[in-house]
Amino acid sequence: MLNVQSQDVAPRPAPDPHPGPVVDVEQAEAALVEHYPRLVRLAYLVLPPSLGRNRRVLTAHALTQRALPRGRTSGDASVLPAQKTAEGRDADPGYAYVRLRVLRTALEAGRPLTFRAWPKRAQLPPLLPQVWGLRLFPRSGGADELALDQRLSALSAPARAAYVLRGLERLADADVRRVLAAAGEEDPADALDEADEIEAKYGLLTSPEFDPCSLQARPPDLMRRRQHMKAALAAAAAVAVCGALLGLPGDGWGPDGAAAPSYAQNPSAQAALDPGKLTLVPAAAWQTSTRTDFSVWPARGTLTGDKALLRRALAVWARPGESVQVSATPGTPAGAPPGPPQLLYAGEVDQSRVVLLHDGLRIVRYAEAKEGTQGAALDFARVDGATGAEANAVVLGRSDGNVRYLTAPWVRKAVVRDLLKSAAGASGAADSAGASGATRLGRSADGVTEPFASPALQTGECRSWNALELTDRSGTRLTTDLGELTPARLTSGRPGEPHEASAATWAPLACSLASVRGQGVRAVNAWQYARQPLPGASGTANWLCTRADTWRGGGTRVLAQFHAQGQPYGAVVAKAENVAACGAKDSHVLAGVLWKSGTGDWYLLAAGSKDTESIRATGGVDGSTEGNLLAVRAEQGAQAGLKGTLADGRSIGGLR
Repeated sequence: MLNVQSQDVAPRPAPDPHPGPVVDVEQAEAALVEHYPRLVRLAYLVLPPSLGRNRRVLTAHALTQRALPRGRTSGDASVLPAQKTAEGRDADPGYAYVRLRVLRTALEAGRPLTFRAWPKRAQLPPLLPQVWGLRLFPRSGGADELALDQRLSALSAPARAAYVLRGLERLADADVRRVLAAAGEEDPADALDEADEIEAKYGLLTSPEFDPCSLQARPPDLMRRRQHMKAALAAAAAVAVCGALLGLPGDGWGPDGAAAPSYAQNPSAQAALDPGKLTLVPAAAWQTSTRTDFSVWPARGTLTGDKALLRRALAVWARPGESVQVSATPGTPAGAPPGPPQLLYAGEVDQSRVVLLHDGLRIVRYAEAKEGTQGAALDFARVDGATGAEANAVVLGRSDGNVRYLTAPWVRKAVVRDLLKSAAGASGAADSAGASGATRLGRSADGVTEPFASPALQTGECRSWNALELTDRSGTRLTTDLGELTPARLTSGRPGEPHEASAATWAPLACSLASVRGQGVRAVNAWQYARQPLPGASGTANWLCTRADTWRGGGTRVLAQFHAQGQPYGAVVAKAENVAACGAKDSHVLAGVLWKSGTGDWYLLAAGSKDTESIRATGGVDGSTEGNLLAVRAEQGAQAGLKGTLADGRSIGGLR
């Protein structure tokens, strides 16, 4: 069965108010190494966003690495001792010491330089670590993370620290005041009051958006670097560019928004940035077209005539600046458009202005906050060859754990189904709130859906899994959000002959979809390849394999699952990546599992696809059978290898 662990999110106990032990360097180093990702995230969140994402990442690592005491012991009277009755890092004085050092230097780094005092080391660019020839930044989140980052940037450094200590460290207000005072802040109470002005969305602080240890890399401006190497004239060009950027007005977007400076004046590249040359498909074109793909989607949204917004979206696509959060599904190129793209949507979505563009190969989503001019988000996803169900919907935005879609103009009805609540025959139930696991999804005249809970954003125990069911003239299709711009299609049936899946088919398998989130998945097929009577008259079990195929072709993932009668969910018993098994080119599959009967006896159960003529178990379990089903008595924890023989004499090994 699937094993998941819930996380305790209650506030952590406060540090002991009595003086604590002196921390030696070994104890501090052990705490720093063990909790390094958390300490770097703390520094990153407290540092001012005005540093830019690349320098902010490097500075956060530098401050954390300099948190060790200089001598053998700390000798720091302001070290806050740990809670004596706590567990883990809360009981570790070394962690309390390095956390205080990281917080203190991060606050110092945010203070402006003046002529009245020598700058402190934290206020200067870090000597180490340094990265040459690359720009590093955390993976982009959604609109919520972008909005929170903008709100935090408007706070003072002590207020940011108060918010982070509350949300990330789970400290009570009294303990936050003590930590800030120990870090050298004169008015911790004022910092807490200022932090209260921001909505307490503490769960977002653990997002990949704020994780400086999980990074994306992009090259710097390669043309500029080449010019620097060839001649000193590049220095003058850099000065001119900086002067132009400083001259932009402070109360609105510049013509190119968050785009980087332009160096190339190629006519084709310039044409691709002209909003007047965007391809706009007529509203009724899809009704007479023989195609059902993105090429016949009309331009929709209330801002399709906003040339300034469209110019910014195109410029950022061509030259994303440092403040732009760029994400791309695996195997998706993130380069500039080859020519004027097609406009799919431009409008306001929740707290953002969103533009959707299509260049034949990719869907590109540009988002900027409705208020302010700090940063933007740019997302890429491959959709080459998408047609029918694969071109039925595109993500417009994610917010508060919910997702909104823009549906194709030919979609007649949208329903959200919780797959875990779908009973047998749910696919034929009425599409109403009263149907098991089904809710009718409202849409605007432009095809924008109401928000609903996204499984791509959920964490912790798998208690629900929403799928989007879309109906058009040719039928009903089941899709689900796996963190991409387009939902993944869910099908069932023998490989090479898949058909539209019902919610009931996917009900016991839904939670296993979490293993393929963010992998650029195009479609996932479920196939019941065997049915096996269980020993001891314990009923029957179904053997299923699920295969997730990607837009790029490679990176396929295959899971073998065992679903015993009476159990709500299937158990993943084997997995493989980049294999032909359970696919159109090779539908053969073999897998096994150790199973405990109701009488307490253990068995090795194995099943192969129907053309498996024999199965042999070796190693910790010895046994064989003629046919595609094997059941052999075994010891608990036994390890066995499986080998099958097909009807044509070929051998297959078991998935692991």
